[in-house]
Amino acid sequence: MSFLAVAFGIFAGLVAGAVLFRFWYAVFPRLTQAPWLDLVVSYFIWIPWVAGYSLGSWPGVAAALLAQFVFLHAFCALDRAWRGKGGRTLEGAHARKLGWVRNEIALLLTVPAVVVFFLVRAAEILFYPPMAWMAKMPRYKTSEWINLSRHKFDGLVGHDLVWCWYCDWMTGVWSLGSEMLRNVESFWCPIRFCEDCKNCHVATDFPDVQKWCAAQGTIEDAVKVFDEQYGDREENSWFGHPNRRKP
Repeated sequence: MSFLAVAFGIFAGLVAGAVLFRFWYAVFPRLTQAPWLDLVVSYFIWIPWVAGYSLGSWPGVAAALLAQFVFLHAFCALDRAWRGKGGRTLEGAHARKLGWVRNEIALLLTVPAVVVFFLVRAAEILFYPPMAWMAKMPRYKTSEWINLSRHKFDGLVGHDLVWCWYCDWMTGVWSLGSEMLRNVESFWCPIRFCEDCKNCHVATDFPDVQKWCAAQGTIEDAVKVFDEQYGDREENSWFGHPNRRKP
């Protein structure tokens, strides 16, 4: 297929998907929560790349990216025209601060990071659950972390809505990944770092750090910390957290 044919076909698929998912959401609101949300986000992000490659190799991927770019801006314009919103917007506030072109380019530069977030999400789905079962770590109700809700915010339409949706999804994915990584670190390596500045920097994502074994200690000290927090108890609730064997 030609470049433009692939681009048009994928654009049409994106439009059809937007309409389909909107009607589906009307009867099934959980579509905005994981794991259903994983399907929706995949449909609009990486599935078009796969479709583009299958239809036209690497030029087809470029066509898919073009289709997504056009679809994104068409959706923003149509959503704002359909729902309308007078007054100030986040987009306008950002443009006044940075200039429209600079703000738009800066936003687009955040888009490639979506690949990283998908890899994090894949690890959460494929690797963490079996590891958590083997190591008696906590399992999570992912819908409490990964969901979309900002469409309920008054006046958030068009450009503002799309980018806030992106942050909505990304924040949940990253926070859940950080929580899972915190479990891994506290369980297997409860040893503080030699640099105090690093202990301070990681404390937000690893709040147990100050309770880990001192960096000037020995491996015996680290084992002692582990035994005190975990030991032979049936529950898995070290460092004062709730029983980690329950989902």
